[in-house]
Amino acid sequence: MNNYELVLVSLRRVIRATDLHSKRLSKHVGLTGPQLLIMRSIRDLGEVTIGTIANKVSLSQATVTTILDRLELRNLVYRVRSTRDRRKVHAHLTEEGEKILARAPQPLQEEFTKKFQALEEWEQSMIVASLQRVAHMMDADDIDASPVLEVGSVLQEDDWKAQDK
Repeated sequence: MNNYELVLVSLRRVIRATDLHSKRLSKHVGLTGPQLLIMRSIRDLGEVTIGTIANKVSLSQATVTTILDRLELRNLVYRVRSTRDRRKVHAHLTEEGEKILARAPQPLQEEFTKKFQALEEWEQSMIVASLQRVAHMMDADDIDASPVLEVGSVLQEDDWKAQDK
């Protein structure tokens, strides 16, 4: 195999691993990667605002709000307006949300992060530079992306259509 073919096979494996993990997560607990990350953030940070969650998971506040709407419909989270500052809304896990979170597998990027951080700094730098170059070669420099390993968009197609209006 040529080097460029080896790169394409490796990229396909990364995409496939991400897809398989997303499907396993959805089948196991009925959550997407971003939903799981948001719920973990709520659990880890305690009484937390939507803006703080958005910063923690590197998603926009609008996206986090949309995901929280879905989680709230499933009775996994609830939101309460702050009594100290009425402009702020705090997200909390419900008892059901805590149960689902307790049995949910780790997001794929958490395992990746552990393994990546175990590498020597020079090797981390080489990987970053190489992947940035690959993204550039695929004309993906201007694509907005968060550090969430999830196939497809964070929002479903109907959410994108609603945002375009």
